[in-house]
Amino acid sequence: MPAIEVPFRIRAFPIAAGIDPIAIILGPIDQSVEYFKRNDREIFKGIQNVVLHCMMLGIQSASMSDSLSQRSEKIIKLLLQTGTATIEEILDVAGSSAPSIRRDLARLEGRGLIRRTHGGATLVEPLLYEPFRFDSSFLAREQRHATEKRRIGLAAAELVQANETVGLTAGTTTTHVGRSLRHREKIQVVTNAINIGMELCNQPGIRTYVTGGVIPWAWSFSLTGNAALTFLDNVYMDKVFLSVTGLNAERGATTLETDEALVYRKMLKQAKQVIITADSSKLGNVSPAFICPSGDINILITDTGASVETVAPFERQGIRVIRV
Repeated sequence: MPAIEVPFRIRAFPIAAGIDPIAIILGPIDQSVEYFKRNDREIFKGIQNVVLHCMMLGIQSASMSDSLSQRSEKIIKLLLQTGTATIEEILDVAGSSAPSIRRDLARLEGRGLIRRTHGGATLVEPLLYEPFRFDSSFLAREQRHATEKRRIGLAAAELVQANETVGLTAGTTTTHVGRSLRHREKIQVVTNAINIGMELCNQPGIRTYVTGGVIPWAWSFSLTGNAALTFLDNVYMDKVFLSVTGLNAERGATTLETDEALVYRKMLKQAKQVIITADSSKLGNVSPAFICPSGDINILITDTGASVETVAPFERQGIRVIRV
């Protein structure tokens, strides 16, 4: 076939599904798609082949992006479990090569999700709490059952789907839930915890609503009072994750402060599903302030320190128990 000079230009832009590939060929105003279809079927077929080839290159590129995203998620989950990791430890979990892992870590650091260290990486969140390191009660709360709370937080985050609105009450365990959501997208979070709002505020994939309210005591991150309750009147959630200081099959979920219990109670009333996140040391305990009866709870996420006998009373009430 002799060479043919074709008076048109190809402009590259994304191709929407269901659109005839020939539709992206743009030329002078008086030369339409029909011109090519009428005058030379060979030109039309050739253009289609070029366009389809470009589309395949786009699919391959998207696949590469997906694999990078999956690898980055493995890195984040490892750090959420351990707090810090070396390049070698990351390679064992995520695979690939050391240069690729370093590039991933640079991107994750750019998003504010991690901090690179010499020979590895660490979570960025502990740096946010530096001003509180002088308070012994804060340190005690942070360090108590920390490993178990990290596992519970990861398991809870796995229950959250894209496009859901979830509630997180104040508490160290729910803080780990929020932390495990930081790298996710298309999620709305409602919380009465100042620190959870702080940890999520720089993540573009998450829209965070903080209730407002009164801080009931010094060094507390929990917001309570009428402002918090009024805000929650106008919000509905798919799931709410509750931190508690006590969970008893007969007495239900409890916490230390009445003002907090009122806010938690309002949150669970506004949610379709109620999920308790509590390490095994909380099970069987009863604290002064009542939140809800056991019958209002859908799921309990706890650690493997809770024996079969310990969780059996909750399962008999129809509560799904997840031990991690």
